[in-house]
Amino acid sequence: MKLANAFGLWTELNYALQAALIPTLKDVWQKPTIMSHLSRTFMAHVWIAFASQVDANARTVKRELFLPNATGVVLDIGAGLGHGIQYLDGSKVTKYVAVEPNVRMHPELRRAAAAAGYLESDGTLIILGCGAEEVATILESLDSTIPAVDTITSVMSMCSIPSAEEALRGLVRRILKPGGQLLFYEHVLSPRKDVAWWQRLWAPLWQLFYDGCRLDCPTDIWIDEITDVDEHGERLSVWSERKLWGVPGETEETVFHHVLGKFVKRGGKMLD
Repeated sequence: MKLANAFGLWTELNYALQAALIPTLKDVWQKPTIMSHLSRTFMAHVWIAFASQVDANARTVKRELFLPNATGVVLDIGAGLGHGIQYLDGSKVTKYVAVEPNVRMHPELRRAAAAAGYLESDGTLIILGCGAEEVATILESLDSTIPAVDTITSVMSMCSIPSAEEALRGLVRRILKPGGQLLFYEHVLSPRKDVAWWQRLWAPLWQLFYDGCRLDCPTDIWIDEITDVDEHGERLSVWSERKLWGVPGETEETVFHHVLGKFVKRGGKMLD
C-alpha cells in the first residue's frame, strides 16, 4: 500500500480541524458542559461544513441503490442533516423515521424532510434523538412491539453505532419486517490485509474526532452473518436475498473502503 494512501486521512482531518475547531471552542466557551460530548459537537460542525460535498461524491450510486428499492416505512440510521431524503421516492415511502443522536442536526433534518413532504404534524415524519442501538425506543416511537419497518437505510452511519454488531442484529430481528430490506452505503474494513492494518492503526484517532466513527468495522460481514431461529428451532440466515458490491472506480488502497448492500429479510415466523 502506498504511504500517500495510508496517510491520506490526515488531509481529511486537517480540513475538518480548519472548519470545526474554532466553532467547537466557541461552543465550549459559551456552554462548558459541552465538554462531556465534545466529539459530537465537533462532528456536527464538520458535517455542516462538508456534508453536501460528501453526499455529492457518491450521489449516483446512492440514487441507484435507494430510489428504486426503498418503500413503505423507512428507518434511516444516522440521518444527519437529511441528505438521504432526496434518494427516496415519495410515492413509495409512506413514513420517514430518522434516527439521529446528534440533536444539533435535527433542525436542518426537519427542514429537509418537510421540503420532501414528510411532516411530524401528519405522522409521516418521526425524528428520534436516540441511537440505532436503542431498539426498544425505536419500536415505542412506532407504537409497535413487533417488526414495523419495511426498509432500513444507512449511509456511513453503522461505523458509529456502539456495539454495532449486536445493534444490527437487534434492528434486523426486532424492527425489520419479514420481506423487508436493509439498504446501505458504508465504509468498512478492507479485505486487503495491508489496508486493514492501516485502518486499525488510525481507527482510535478517527473515532476521537468523528463522534465514535470507526474505520475498521467489518459491517458488511456482520450483516451477512445475522441469523435467527425458525419456529422449528433451526438456526438459519435471516436473509432470503443478499447482494454486496463496491463503488466503481474506487481504489483498493483507500482506508475509506466503501461497499453497497441490498439485503432482504426472510419471510415466515422466526423466533429470536
